[in-house]
Amino acid sequence: MKNSDKIVKMVVLSMLIALGVVISPILRVEGMCPMAHFINIVCSVFLGPWYSLACATLIGIIRMITMGIPPIALTGAIFGAFLSGVFYRISNGKIVYAILGEIIGTGIIGAIMSYPVMTFIWGKEGLSWMFYIPSFICGTLIGGSIAYIFLRKLANSGMLTQIQNKLSSKSYTYQSSLISDTLMIAALGAISFTAIEIISDIFKLNNGIWPYLSYISIGIFVLIALGYYIINKIKRMKVNDK
Repeated sequence: MKNSDKIVKMVVLSMLIALGVVISPILRVEGMCPMAHFINIVCSVFLGPWYSLACATLIGIIRMITMGIPPIALTGAIFGAFLSGVFYRISNGKIVYAILGEIIGTGIIGAIMSYPVMTFIWGKEGLSWMFYIPSFICGTLIGGSIAYIFLRKLANSGMLTQIQNKLSSKSYTYQSSLISDTLMIAALGAISFTAIEIISDIFKLNNGIWPYLSYISIGIFVLIALGYYIINKIKRMKVNDK
């Protein structure tokens, strides 16, 4: 690798680390940090698994030092970051597999590894091996959905391949499909969930329908995505029959 390529990669890595530290507190509760997973997946697609692992590790260390975050800042990020990049590469550039790697690495492996770390090193009581799995998976689904929409938009415009080429990373041919468009619509539900949760927290909206509105919004977008898939599938079948 040329020195100039290394410098460009280091600059982008540094920018992602800085961005990760800044946006990670958004919608953060203990055991759930959606925007950190967004950064993991984006870094995996842009730079690959090893850079993503380095990015997650450095973000976690900085957050622990400056924000007082417990060690789950590391256990809840590094496994997903690495597997996201690995799954993306072995699937020949399928973005959904990058998200799947993040879900498995963080939502399952990272969640399980967080139990001994938080219990025996941090001294937190009342935990179990399964304690962090629900919140970790929820966080990865939200962050992964946001990352999917972002990366699909880049891929559909051709910008993702350009970015990868400029970074001398492995690039792939991206084509929009009915499945990818359907998933993108469904992923909008996660963004609406995030927005509603933030608004509810800022304005302390805990009465009436507000506690359920974020979950209702996800259901609505999933139904819209299902309807979109069925309608367009029928249209394509009719065209093929002609």
